[in-house]
Amino acid sequence: MRWILGTRVDATSYEDAAQQIVEWARRAESRYVCAANVHMLMEAHDDASFRETVNRAALVTPDGMPLVWVMRLLGVKSQQRVYGPELTLRVARAASEQGIAVGLYGGAPHTLDRLARNLKQQFPRLKIAHAFSPPFRSLTIEEDAQATEEIIRSGARILFVGLGCPKQERWMAARQGRLPAVMLGVGAAFDIHAGEKPQAPTWMRSAGLEWLFRLASEPRRLWRRYVYHNPRFVILVLLQLLRKKNRS
Repeated sequence: MRWILGTRVDATSYEDAAQQIVEWARRAESRYVCAANVHMLMEAHDDASFRETVNRAALVTPDGMPLVWVMRLLGVKSQQRVYGPELTLRVARAASEQGIAVGLYGGAPHTLDRLARNLKQQFPRLKIAHAFSPPFRSLTIEEDAQATEEIIRSGARILFVGLGCPKQERWMAARQGRLPAVMLGVGAAFDIHAGEKPQAPTWMRSAGLEWLFRLASEPRRLWRRYVYHNPRFVILVLLQLLRKKNRS
C-alpha cells in the first residue's frame, strides 16, 4: 500500500485482486473495490469526503499507468497496472469457474444488453443474475429500496458497477453493509466490453497515453478533465516525491 496525494493505492496484481474479490464474494461479504487513476486521485485531492470514500474501500487498484510509475518511485518496484476493464474480465472468468453469480449495475439499457451478451459469449458458464440500468436522475427513496432488494434477491455476490467516477464510488460506499456482494467500480469497462467505445492500443496503454486516446475520441466530454487534472497531478506528485526525498 502507498499513499499518493493522500489517497491509498494498494500494491496488488490482477491475480491477487481477482482471488481476493472471489474469496470475499464466496463469504457474501459487503465490500467495494475502486480502480484508481489520475482523475480519481485528483477528485479525491479536491474533495476530502470523496477521498475518505476511496480510502475506505476494501481494495484500491492502480488503474492508470501514472499511478503505477508513482508506486514504483515510492518503493513498489514490481508494481504493474491493474486496469478496470481487464480486471472485469479476470473476475468474470473466476466467477464463472467457481459458480459465483454476478450482477451489472449502470450503463444505458442497450449497453447493458450488449455487455451481458458479450460476457456470456466469452464465459458461457457465467451466471449473470442481475442487470439494471438506472435512470440518469437520482432514484427516489422507494426506487432505491426496490433496486437494492432486487440485487439482494438475485443472489449476485459480485456486482460490477459502471456509473463513472466519482458517482460509482459514492454509490458503492453508500451501499456497503446493505448488499451481500463485492462491488467493483469499473467505469468505462461497460462501454468497452459492450463494444460501444474503442479501447486504446496496447502500446498507448503501456506508455501511459490512454488519456490522449480517450481525449481524441471524446474531446468535448473529456477535455476539461485532462487539461485541468493532469498538469496538477504531475506538479503535486513531484512535490510529494521531493518532500519524501528531503525527509530521507
